[in-house]
Amino acid sequence: MTRIVFVAHDGARTEVEADDGDNVMRAALANDVDGIIGECGGSMMCATCHCYVDDAWADKVGPRADGEDDMLESAVCEVRPTSRLSCQIRIAADLDGLVIHLPESQT
Repeated sequence: MTRIVFVAHDGARTEVEADDGDNVMRAALANDVDGIIGECGGSMMCATCHCYVDDAWADKVGPRADGEDDMLESAVCEVRPTSRLSCQIRIAADLDGLVIHLPESQT
């Protein structure tokens, strides 16, 4: 199991354990993390799983997937250099302790 720390817009932190091979969006939904909606179920057809990868982890999660930039254009909140769709971040053991910041709103 890999630990992921979600940081809400107000600074509240929620730590969850996630299965390697899964994605960050599913880990958030499975653990009732407020701030991730995932309307499309992880098929990269919405931006309701938009998140900000903590600067310290940005290089470790890898680059955005093909098409991710286009989908992020429809995100409600500001798109930053560390913006990602959480459905496109694969969980792996080397991401243990990953810190994900959540935007103020997804809708």
